[in-house]
Amino acid sequence: MGRTDIDPELMQADIHMIKRLIPHRYPFLFIDRVINMKKAEYAVGIKNVSANEPLFEGHFPLKPVFPGVVIVEAMAQSASVLVSWSLDLADSGALVYFMGIEKAKFRRIVEPGDQLELHVTVKRGGGKVWKFDGVAKVDGEVAAEAEFMAMIQAPPAKA
Repeated sequence: MGRTDIDPELMQADIHMIKRLIPHRYPFLFIDRVINMKKAEYAVGIKNVSANEPLFEGHFPLKPVFPGVVIVEAMAQSASVLVSWSLDLADSGALVYFMGIEKAKFRRIVEPGDQLELHVTVKRGGGKVWKFDGVAKVDGEVAAEAEFMAMIQAPPAKA
């Protein structure tokens, strides 16, 4: 049986908890779990890159490469889980929206069989607008990095 509440000492989120914390679903959910979370400070998301992902049908069929923009999105989803968990927003309907991406750099090709570690660190947060540093790694090697900002939209008021 799954969790029915959020443990204040929770240090990770499995796929079931992720779905309670953010609204993303297949085919646009790009994280499999989040580990090593510390409220309002940092988290590490995990993305297992699989050969059967639909995006590889077009990017690129003969040499599948996981798109850099999707890596940044996976970092942002990891950050969204951290924010929603930090603010106790599970099952609330709150949304976290991108506001900006800066200093994005892509250092290594990511391909099927790789496991992405998505390290996100809060630079500024606690209110409505949050800023993060993100670094994506494969086997300890930096694949991508970016700074990004997000805004929390409060859940709809209950009638």
